[in-house]
Amino acid sequence: MSWIGKIFGGSGKKGDKMPTPLEAIQRLRETEEMLVKKQEFMEKKIEEEIATAKKHGTKNKRLALHALKRKKQYEKHLQQIDGTLSTIEFQREALENASTNTEVLNVMGSAARALKAAHNNMDVDKVHDLMDDIAEQQDVANEISEAISNPIGFGQDVDEEELMAELEELEQEELDKQLLDVGPTPAPPVKLPEVPASKLIPPQRMLLILFCLGINKL
Repeated sequence: MSWIGKIFGGSGKKGDKMPTPLEAIQRLRETEEMLVKKQEFMEKKIEEEIATAKKHGTKNKRLALHALKRKKQYEKHLQQIDGTLSTIEFQREALENASTNTEVLNVMGSAARALKAAHNNMDVDKVHDLMDDIAEQQDVANEISEAISNPIGFGQDVDEEELMAELEELEQEELDKQLLDVGPTPAPPVKLPEVPASKLIPPQRMLLILFCLGINKL
């Protein structure tokens, strides 16, 4: 059995149930996680063997060579893991895209069927006729509204020149009335002559004159 079959859990028999795309994607992710952990383990082992080779490089060449051989084996395994991870990642992305496309197609198919069912009882000619009827009834409604909004008998057969003449006559009557209501014109106030300030008698002098006049009378 191939390693792909092991990942998907199949045994190659006809009676085995094939996993769904989502199940296959989940298994691929789990395998990726496992291989990443193994990759980290191999990298750690390689570092350990390099450290061992450096430690025994001058003291014990045999141990140093064995460490380098093991390092080469780990590097080979690491290279295989890298290739496997690339393949699994490619398969997972392809499955995810296929699953997304399948879901999109299913939704689009359902929408198309629903749209077709909604149009089963519709006829294009009937729709056009209905829209024409609606437009015609709208015109009728507008005419009715316009007719209702115009008061009956108001503003019909009216001569504007006659109205202007009547208005001028009313204005003239009002003007004549205002002229008749005006009372007699009051007489202008009499203005007394002004005495120059230089000819006014001071109060002390006036008292002296009055005193002298009183003595003469005596």
